[in-house]
Amino acid sequence: MEWGTGQSSKSKVEMLMKPGLYANIHAKRERIKAGSGEKMAKKASEGRPSAQDFKDAAKTAKSRKDMIRDKMKDM
Repeated sequence: MEWGTGQSSKSKVEMLMKPGLYANIHAKRERIKAGSGEKMAKKASEGRPSAQDFKDAAKTAKSRKDMIRDKMKDM
């Protein structure tokens, strides 16, 4: 995608941000709702985030405002 294609600045910033744990979970739920045939992983199944993964994600969480400010600074 090119910068001059008329996209809003919000979508440009979102393209620069790496999705996190909660964004991935939300995206999977949306795909399931749309009928992808996927299923959410059962507790303790291989590949499912552990309780520690959620604790680590909470420690490193930044506010959306801070993330956008950091990404815009690099432009």
